[in-house]
Amino acid sequence: MTTAGENGGPLGGLRVVELAGIGPAPYACMVLADLGAEVIRVDRADGARSFADWHEILDRGRRSVALDLKQPAGAEALLRLTDGADVLVEGFRPGVAERLGIGPADCRDRNPRLVYARMTGWGQDGPLAAEPGHDINYIALTGVLDAIGQQGGPPVPPLNLLGDFAGGGMLLVGGVLAALYERQRSGLGQVVDAAIVDGAASLTGMLLGMTRAGQWTAGRGGNLLDGGAPFYDVYACADGRFVAVGALEDRFYEELLDGLGLCAHELPDRDLPADWPALRQLFAGCFATRTRDEWAEHFRGTGGCVTPVLSVTESAEHPHHRMRGTFLTASVDPGAEAPQPAPAPRFDRTSPGRPAPAPTTGAHTREVLTGICGFTEPEVERLLASGAARPAL
Repeated sequence: MTTAGENGGPLGGLRVVELAGIGPAPYACMVLADLGAEVIRVDRADGARSFADWHEILDRGRRSVALDLKQPAGAEALLRLTDGADVLVEGFRPGVAERLGIGPADCRDRNPRLVYARMTGWGQDGPLAAEPGHDINYIALTGVLDAIGQQGGPPVPPLNLLGDFAGGGMLLVGGVLAALYERQRSGLGQVVDAAIVDGAASLTGMLLGMTRAGQWTAGRGGNLLDGGAPFYDVYACADGRFVAVGALEDRFYEELLDGLGLCAHELPDRDLPADWPALRQLFAGCFATRTRDEWAEHFRGTGGCVTPVLSVTESAEHPHHRMRGTFLTASVDPGAEAPQPAPAPRFDRTSPGRPAPAPTTGAHTREVLTGICGFTEPEVERLLASGAARPAL
């Protein structure tokens, strides 16, 4: 097991300060830590954090220092921590960091090279900037949620994957890396305003292109990629589990039909949406005759684009994932048996090592304050005595 910040990945030598939050910002910092960055999480001194147990995987690969940022001494400790940092990541509502005295101007006056990355739902400005919200609200306002669901039914929330993590966390990672690249030319950091609504809107590029081309209708479940096409859908099997079918191209469609024992010239026209319901009924009847795993084995090695729909725990045991090491199946945290994703993407020279377990709140307070911030032992003791900092809780 590697030590936090020492996993040999391509971001080795990069120091990131993360102000503890939930969802997309912790995910972004997990990715940065997975790729070798030294990530120091600044937790609340009282130890309070919503959904902390949900973030056990997202919090891996860090060190933790616990500070009370409402106290001037705690805010000063944070500023001293950012003096030697490359990136600061915060997910407060707009204006909160400024009121605490740790906003972009406060930090970059001391460290002009600092990339100050801000993760919000609505962005730093606009009529909704100060409003609360969650993934479902952000993707609702960008048209993403309206496009997902079965025909005639309501929109279906896609967990919080599209807003929080794809439109939010990944956007933040991309923004941070872009700002660091630009810093090589200018020598200066900048503020990265990563808003989930912006990221979710970015994800709709192809959908908007298909709409402009007349290839996407306003309704749900009637289009090529939303389950409307019978050759791009999921089907129930004899055991009540499901297979996913993605036979879009002609050659793959032909192999799908071959695997199902069907003849194309005897079937409804797959290019006519009006014939899709009848074609779907035929496919559904076929898939209902065998179990999910029987169909998976039947189509294995063919081009029919049929795969089993696996649960998140089943997927770690799939032979493909086991061979590639897609998941860490052996626990990185004693007593925790659930699989977790391995660092991604892969690199041929600077391959990231195994992530360190998530730290407990304040587990590294003393070593960070002395070793990075430069406080003396007596100064650390005064911070701890005042409550501006806390050791492990």
